[in-house]
Amino acid sequence: MSPPLPNLETFPPLRAWQRKAMVTYLRQRSEDFMAVATPGAGKTTFALRIAAEMLTDGTCDAVTVVCPTEHLKTQWSLAAARVGIQLDPKFRNSDVHSSRDFHGAVLTYAQVGMAPAVHKRRTITRRTFVILDEIHHAGDSRTWGDGVKDAFEPAVRRLLLTGTPFRSDENPIPFVTYERGPDGVQRSRADSVYGYADALRDRVVRPVLFMAYSGETRWRTNAGDELAARLGEPMTKDVVAQAWRTALDHRGDWMPQVLRAADARLSKLREHGMPDAGGLIIASDQQSARAYAKLIHDITGESATVVLSDDEGASGRIATFAASEQRWMVAVRMVSEGVDIPRLAVGVYATSASTPLYFAQAIGRFVRSRVEGETATVFLPSVPHLLGLASEMEEQRNHVLGAPKEKDGLDDDLIERAQKSEDALGELEKQFEALSATAELDQVIYDGTSFGTGARSGTAEELDYLGLPGLLTPEQVTELLNKRQSEQLAAQKRQQPAEAAVPEQREPVVPMSAGERRNSLRRQLNTLVAAHHHRTNLPHGKIHAELRRLCGGPPSAQATIEQLEERIATIQTL
Repeated sequence: MSPPLPNLETFPPLRAWQRKAMVTYLRQRSEDFMAVATPGAGKTTFALRIAAEMLTDGTCDAVTVVCPTEHLKTQWSLAAARVGIQLDPKFRNSDVHSSRDFHGAVLTYAQVGMAPAVHKRRTITRRTFVILDEIHHAGDSRTWGDGVKDAFEPAVRRLLLTGTPFRSDENPIPFVTYERGPDGVQRSRADSVYGYADALRDRVVRPVLFMAYSGETRWRTNAGDELAARLGEPMTKDVVAQAWRTALDHRGDWMPQVLRAADARLSKLREHGMPDAGGLIIASDQQSARAYAKLIHDITGESATVVLSDDEGASGRIATFAASEQRWMVAVRMVSEGVDIPRLAVGVYATSASTPLYFAQAIGRFVRSRVEGETATVFLPSVPHLLGLASEMEEQRNHVLGAPKEKDGLDDDLIERAQKSEDALGELEKQFEALSATAELDQVIYDGTSFGTGARSGTAEELDYLGLPGLLTPEQVTELLNKRQSEQLAAQKRQQPAEAAVPEQREPVVPMSAGERRNSLRRQLNTLVAAHHHRTNLPHGKIHAELRRLCGGPPSAQATIEQLEERIATIQTL
């Protein structure tokens, strides 16, 4: 006997964006509908409400959900059961037909790709409503994409969901509508869009502060040469990648120093308004994940939950962590997308994966809001590419077909390697030896604006930023960051005359490095922006945005020396 239909009267109330999207969906009644919403906005609730509408009005008899991982199958089935929709998360391809005890099943993209004929038969047998969660995964390979298209072409309706920028490659995604623009390039078109900026304005997600750490790094090449570089300084992509990997090495000082800072931030949140706040370290590979877990134990005296891959016990460990008050979890790939742990409030981005897609998925784990005022903090290396992604969180991207291929990351093969055994490391690993790395706070990025003038690890200046209150509105975050920055600049001005009053023996003037020059210019620009704010009462973010409009270029967090000099000259004329 089939289970009872869901009761719409007992369905939880929808948020404004969900109601608007549902009205649009019910008006269009089209076969395919794509909803793009930022992580944490409530895509699951929206999709289940549409499914309930389709079941109760007789449009469909069955529901199929397709998602990226095994863990998400369980998460989807539990969420559906809470609203009266029974979905089987244990359906196997060998079962052929769904049990009549369920309204439908939850599958993975890999499962569909392995046996599309099985799922096509299921779709034809019962009028089916299909939810394709994180639809960009259907473009991961020809097998998955072709399988999804073949299996669900006969569906009555298809609802496409995604919460992140679309793919960096040109593989077309099944059932997505593409429109050719004036430049001749085809771009994906969504029927409903609810971005991070919208969700932040509506208090649906948390404000995210990015604490970027620079530092000196040293490594040895396979030729025996020792190289050194400072994170954040202008350099070639190869040198950036090597300095980045050196910083992430657990044997240096950079990771322990950053983890101590992150744990201090976690303690602050727990003391002030978020008693169960949790932290997540996203690692590049299994070996690093285990090493980071040991560092956390050494720092806190408490063991961390380690989730290495999408194995049988991973879902249980994630669920246990989500329901506990344990401080830290370390994960390689498992928690990068879709996993719902609302108490996560502090993150350490300790991976070399750097595509906009992966970065947005990772940051999405920290933005889910429970009560108004909660904030999230993510610690990351001061790498120009990452700083740019952090500054442009609010930018909406579409999937592009036919654009020139260009790698927007530095070392994204590590994403695939992260799910493999460390025994399978390639020759590149053998040709590289990290020697040392130290960390210091470079800047704080919030709402596309850079704050702070740098601070050494463990100093009072660093603690000023780590000690920001945990419960703040977006406006209060900006106000406090401006205040901290003004106090830093004032302290530096007071210190300079005092130093000048002490007669010192003249020493040869040492030219500034590119990184020091860039930091000096950024401090000067921030000072001028603060002064302009006091004259005009315009928010700092709007002043920075106006300078970008007039001068061009990226946010100040990743601007070049020449771009910073141009903005300084421009603001002096305003």
